[in-house]
Amino acid sequence: MNEKTRKFILWIISIAFTMLVVVYQRDTGPTHPYDGSITIEGRKVDFKLLRSHAGRGAAPVAITLYDTLMNGILSFRRYKSNDKWTKVMMKHVGGKLVDSIPHQPPAVKVIYTVSLLKNEEAYALTEKPLILWFKGAVPLLVLIPHIIFMFMALLFGIRAGTEALSKGNGNDFYIGFTMVTLVLGGIILGPLVQKYAFGEFWTGWPIGHSLTENTTYFIFIFWLIAWFKIRKNQMHRVWVFIAVVVMLAVYSFPHSAMGSEIDYRKQSVENTK
Repeated sequence: MNEKTRKFILWIISIAFTMLVVVYQRDTGPTHPYDGSITIEGRKVDFKLLRSHAGRGAAPVAITLYDTLMNGILSFRRYKSNDKWTKVMMKHVGGKLVDSIPHQPPAVKVIYTVSLLKNEEAYALTEKPLILWFKGAVPLLVLIPHIIFMFMALLFGIRAGTEALSKGNGNDFYIGFTMVTLVLGGIILGPLVQKYAFGEFWTGWPIGHSLTENTTYFIFIFWLIAWFKIRKNQMHRVWVFIAVVVMLAVYSFPHSAMGSEIDYRKQSVENTK
């Protein structure tokens, strides 16, 4: 196998593996819309419910019906609060049951359920209430480059791993590109995204418990070590493998997990002091 063919194959493998990781992270994330279905009297009802809402407006809730005589109840309250449940009868609009959850400030989470009513029977769409996370709108000029750079960091990180696995040389280029895109996408643009979405540049340790900010620096440190080791000796491939494993472990963790949120129970306790 010549060098050109070898690199082509390694790129194909790297791109395919990167796409698998991206799809897995997206589909398992806590803010990805919840897709489901329920069978009522032998008829299937498909639905998609939001678990994240950005911007100033209310979060829409809509269920497409096969029977216009069916009704629905939307119940919600703030997450981590002592609020009582608010229940509203959903409206019939164009063959759908629609309503909305009132807008909340960034980082506020709302827990909610939807139940369909048919022949005096109630059918809950989900076994457990869903958590809806409100965020501020992030400008596309910030969000798109952030996503692209983080995607490129993952791609070139995996490409560095395949190069090391095939015992190729010149891995310092792939590692260097991984580090540059991590800095641009995570360390520079990451805090800007956080600021627009939640009003704070940094909510990780030691200020908060958000994992996103901390893990970016964690990944970068391992790639920095791998870069120094490879530049010193191309045979130090084990450090590339370690950096790749760390990156994949972090990327496989659901994005936005343990992110910014407001605990109203703590505020209630503080207000009583």
